[in-house]
Amino acid sequence: MKTILTLFFLTLVGSCLTARTPKQTFDQWDKDKNGKLSIGELPQNARPNFKRVDRNQDGSISPDEHEAFVKRSRDPRQPRPLPEGVQAFRNLSYAGTDNPRQTLDLFLPKDRTKDESLPIIVYIHGGGWKNGSKESVIGKLAPYLNTGSFAAAAINYRLSGESIWPSQIHDCKAAIRWLKGNAKEYGFDPLRLAVWGNSAGGHLVAMMGVSGEVKSLEGKLGKHLVEDSRVNCVVDFCGPTHLLSMGKFPSKIDHDSPNSPESQLVGGAIQENKKLADNASPVTYVTRDDAPILIVHGTDDPLVPFNQAEIFHAALRKAGVKSDFLGMEGMGHGLGGAEVDSRVRKFLESQLLGKK
Repeated sequence: MKTILTLFFLTLVGSCLTARTPKQTFDQWDKDKNGKLSIGELPQNARPNFKRVDRNQDGSISPDEHEAFVKRSRDPRQPRPLPEGVQAFRNLSYAGTDNPRQTLDLFLPKDRTKDESLPIIVYIHGGGWKNGSKESVIGKLAPYLNTGSFAAAAINYRLSGESIWPSQIHDCKAAIRWLKGNAKEYGFDPLRLAVWGNSAGGHLVAMMGVSGEVKSLEGKLGKHLVEDSRVNCVVDFCGPTHLLSMGKFPSKIDHDSPNSPESQLVGGAIQENKKLADNASPVTYVTRDDAPILIVHGTDDPLVPFNQAEIFHAALRKAGVKSDFLGMEGMGHGLGGAEVDSRVRKFLESQLLGKK
């Protein structure tokens, strides 16, 4: 419950400040107008984070402390607060380079439910392959870490402004190989590994689920080339799966434009680079031995057309792959809520813990 309230506070601060400056919010909460905030003056959902904001621990929050916290919460590069009882190993280089885009964060619960090695959930961030960072995803992983039954990791990868396809999948696969090669040291199970991603991250995890034996997508990064990059299951939130068909359906983005995220990913307009676009499309690689997948997509997604989920699900089913499809009526590109959370949890517990 505490973690839920903490995460809600971050959301509350972000939403409040879209309409107000930090000073305006501070003044609104400062009921007695003494220039500092007591815990009793904070909204109920903000109180669990009081000690984190009160950096000098003097029992009150100053305007400077409030503004600094807001800036930290807004900066996607800043690590989010960890749940209590979780140990973090940050910025681990999986490719043997000093490139911060080729690093991952690993999270382990200090109190485990069992002595055996834990299954691991690996999250890959979205951002159109040109934005985003691993620091933004702890909110998705926190509920699983809190159970003590899962380890977790978050991956950075090279963005399209630095390097075009297939660099992104080469990075993700190198990260998986690194995790498998270091599983014994950190105490998690390399044979029970899930990948989960949203948007561009959904595309990358979908690709990982269907390309375990595709050598051209493997790359040669890192020191763990003897390991394979296969994953046990996939959770795909709103991921593009067939790039050449994205422009055929309603969207706020002209996906065939040279400036679209997909075109920037492959280094040119996708309709003029069809071979590369197919090379970067998960549907190209679907075979019967692919990992089980849960596809979740909003029917009113304005950025990644809903047809991407339908096309992928149909291809997986035709090949005989286990594919669960949750189409969220009326939802857009952002997914959440009790139904989504429940389905994801049940899927991961079934695939990684063996629960029915």
